[in-house]
Amino acid sequence: MAGPPMTGRLAPALVLLSLALLYEPAAAQPQTAAAEGVGSEACASCHADIYRSYSETAMARASGPARDGLIAGEFQHPRTGIHYRIYSQDGRVWLGFDRDRPALHGKRELLYYIGSGRRGRTYLFFEDGFLFESPVNWYAQKRLWDMTPAYQDASQMPMLPAVPACLNCHTSGMQPPQPGTENRYPMPPFAHGGITCQRCHGPGEEHILRRGKTAILNPVKLAPDRRDDICMQCHLEGNVAVERSGKHPYDFRPGDRLSNYIRYFEVENPQLPGLGALSQVEALAQSVCKQRSGDAMSCMSCHDPHSWPSPETKVAYYRSKCLACHGVAFGQKHRQGNPNCIGCHMPAVASRDVAHTQATDHRILLRPGPEPMLTDLNSLSKPALPQLVSFPASAGPPDVRDLALAWDALVRRGQGEFAPRAYDLLKQTLRQDPRDATVAADLAYIEQKAGNTTQAKQLYQQALQADPTQVDAAVNLGVIEAQGGDPKAALKLWQDAFGRAPAHSAIGIDLALVSCDMGQVDAARTYLNRVLQFNPDLARARQFLEHLNAQPPKCQP
Repeated sequence: MAGPPMTGRLAPALVLLSLALLYEPAAAQPQTAAAEGVGSEACASCHADIYRSYSETAMARASGPARDGLIAGEFQHPRTGIHYRIYSQDGRVWLGFDRDRPALHGKRELLYYIGSGRRGRTYLFFEDGFLFESPVNWYAQKRLWDMTPAYQDASQMPMLPAVPACLNCHTSGMQPPQPGTENRYPMPPFAHGGITCQRCHGPGEEHILRRGKTAILNPVKLAPDRRDDICMQCHLEGNVAVERSGKHPYDFRPGDRLSNYIRYFEVENPQLPGLGALSQVEALAQSVCKQRSGDAMSCMSCHDPHSWPSPETKVAYYRSKCLACHGVAFGQKHRQGNPNCIGCHMPAVASRDVAHTQATDHRILLRPGPEPMLTDLNSLSKPALPQLVSFPASAGPPDVRDLALAWDALVRRGQGEFAPRAYDLLKQTLRQDPRDATVAADLAYIEQKAGNTTQAKQLYQQALQADPTQVDAAVNLGVIEAQGGDPKAALKLWQDAFGRAPAHSAIGIDLALVSCDMGQVDAARTYLNRVLQFNPDLARARQFLEHLNAQPPKCQP
């Protein structure tokens, strides 16, 4: 993986830690997004009924101050032995974590909640100006606490940077992270809790100031693709998502074309049981109802964004939506004794990516099988050669850059057979735009994995010249510099990257290794203490620090 072996004492740690470290999409380069100046309450005086009903919806309650959304509880994670507790004390909300052996004791003040509580809830906290998600989640359907999705089997307490995609779909007026960081947000990180009226109706300051005399956007009156994009900004995930060059999903405003900011791709076949937590849009597109209705059918055909049916009225409410197309006469003949259309044709099945959670099958199957199926990237068998299809079709054909990064994403997820295709498209893209830092960095990593160190170094330098804030490029170039016998150059690159991404512990450990090897033991201790500030349960950092505190100090992680 690391190419030619290094010589000297630094080789094992640097190969294992740094090169395996950051092969993930480059951190977003934020632009200033127009903050939403007013919340939904500004609409209440003229739209009182809508405001009241909307306030009870999951979207309106998608986020807010932690004290307003506290679900107190505790549980012990079996694998790590850590006892977690979410509690309130003196008007503040806290996450406590404790374990006797090896000793681990601490707490974080929880400032915001994320999630309406209908499916689940998590919390956010700041550490030295960086925003993180709680390592534990509340799972509402099972009414229990557990580790956050995908971390049920974690061997240590994770530190999870709060990325823009999470905040963008649960808050309003999100402020982008500071340039060069993935999770260092201004305070407060968002202007309004939940999804406000403006997220669907566009900026409303002028409309409010002029008491409605200035029109505001009505999604129903938009062209079908622009109408649907408003829902898709949060309810579409695809198998692969690629941000457009210089654009970010949080820059999208109602009436814009979503594909100008991000492109989604689906993998054509095969299929695997289980639905994704946010796959409603893709599933609906597979339904006969949508295929026959075309643009006439949208999310709003069945869902009123301004209200939520009560449990008592839910069956009748959705049945009325079905009969609006199928007709009352059909309803009188079909299943008179069981009016629950949803229960038969849109059953709830286990989500494939969120534990303890069920998702509604939006394919509206005529005769649902015992286990509905949806395309899942993880289902790809090695002999399969699927195609990437841009979704939705209204987005139009993708450009070469979109396809290059999408195929490369499949390679990063373990589908190495697509590496030649990704490599060729990345090279073609870079020829078109040599200053595309993301493409240059991804191409550099492919070269680095193949052992082509010279080419990789040139490409990393090209990426950093175009965008000096690229963390992954700086880290991996530092590995090449260390391999080439220039630890000072590696230190300079890693120091800058670690300052902007302190939760990436492997950078700090590599800094400690190189500093110790150069005789700078105090500096090595400083780096390790910084690592443990953000990842207090990282055994490798604790052991390394113990070795440095021995007499004589040992440069062994």
